[in-house]
Amino acid sequence: MLNKLLLGLAGVLFAAFAWAVDVNTASQAELESIKGIGPKTAAAIIAERKKGGSFKNTQDLADRVKGVGNTNVEKFKAAGLTVAGEKSSAAPAEKVTTKKEAKPADKAPVAAKDEKKTSEKDSKKKTKKDADKSK
Repeated sequence: MLNKLLLGLAGVLFAAFAWAVDVNTASQAELESIKGIGPKTAAAIIAERKKGGSFKNTQDLADRVKGVGNTNVEKFKAAGLTVAGEKSSAAPAEKVTTKKEAKPADKAPVAAKDEKKTSEKDSKKKTKKDADKSK
């Protein structure tokens, strides 16, 4: 039973390492095997690799290949793309703010308006009550 467990674990580890595709050594077909990389992107990566040499890290890949930004590089890494055998980049990729992430900050002024309206209503009610008491 222990032998089967170890054999299964070895198979999983082998599959995990065999799955990675290094951008600096991959062929056109190997690059296209990564989800999100099509023929045009693979050709652009290979052309830039021939022109400028090996990619140093994932940020270098994002900077040098037109149409491949930080967001796509992160997707490619998740799909098994590596640079120089490592999945992580030497320079951390800048966080790209999406519209969904920006919305909560945009709603803050609306909340402030609602709070202001509520306080105005409360003060009007108090003023009306005070006027009614004085009659």
